[in-house]
Amino acid sequence: MRTSPLLVLLAVPAALLLLSGCATQSLGESERNRLVGKTFVVTGASSGIGRGVALQLGRSGANVVLAARRTKALESLAREIVVAGGTPLVVTTDISRTEDMQHLLNATLERFGRIDGWINNAAVMATGRFEDIPLEDHQRLLDVNLKGTLTGSYLAVRQFRKQGEGVLINVASIDSEVPHTYQASYSASKAGVLSLGRVLNQELRLNKERDIHVVTVMPWAIDTPIWDHAANYTGHQPQMPTMDGPEKPVNAIVRATLYPRQEITVGYKAKLAYWSHRLTPEISDLFSRHAVQKGQVDMNPQVPPTSGNLHTPVETGQGVSGGIRERMREQSEHSEQPQAQPGAAR
Repeated sequence: MRTSPLLVLLAVPAALLLLSGCATQSLGESERNRLVGKTFVVTGASSGIGRGVALQLGRSGANVVLAARRTKALESLAREIVVAGGTPLVVTTDISRTEDMQHLLNATLERFGRIDGWINNAAVMATGRFEDIPLEDHQRLLDVNLKGTLTGSYLAVRQFRKQGEGVLINVASIDSEVPHTYQASYSASKAGVLSLGRVLNQELRLNKERDIHVVTVMPWAIDTPIWDHAANYTGHQPQMPTMDGPEKPVNAIVRATLYPRQEITVGYKAKLAYWSHRLTPEISDLFSRHAVQKGQVDMNPQVPPTSGNLHTPVETGQGVSGGIRERMREQSEHSEQPQAQPGAAR
């Protein structure tokens, strides 16, 4: 009996959905013990996914090198890591600056002697119609998200080749595969990160360097401070009603330090988006653009345009979570409350 090609196509994403929880499970005690004394560089550690990853590694007894532009935020994180049992090193870094990244590498080796994992997580975001976003904002975003990740990857792989081993983890996005309306340069930057990882893996396999691993992690839209930090030219507050919590990508990244895979699509929403775009790209594009217009723009409160933290860091938003989902629930509840009529008792 012949199997329908359609059934085969549907079986692939269904099987992946069943396995979607494996990569996002937190480590067990015996697994955390394997990280004790290991050294990890984490860029973008001042908030969001990077802060969550640094905390998890610190709780496992690792040496954690904290890199970001916001020194005070890194210092507060370092204190948490010490209490949790890890050993932090704060290195203020703008990843778009090659000299900063070289200093990050040198400071890490001077303190700890080697690097077991390098996590390129730092990123900025700009949202708005392509021509409404200033050109300098597009260029700055690419400098951070793509150039910064490329520089970190270059330094890490060279160091791993000297050591004979190491794990490089680059945080991309489901936007790497499924372009996001109103996020042209962000989607382009994340597509570049994914391609970079694929090429590096090809080269490592050609050289038979099987103890050096390059992992590209592709999360769904995540509730972190990046949304409130974003450059925004839509005229509306940047947020999405279908966000995942940061624990999923945090767990996936930490788990990948022990169990590296070339590409990790995080969570069932990201997997559904990935496969729907692969199998029915026209329908996927139609749905995506209308969903973004309604869910990320039309239904959200109006706000003035801003360049966010692209060019200058902001001190607000230093948590792992951005509190966006809770804010949207409150906004929804407020909009559903009956409004007082003119002349009604108050």
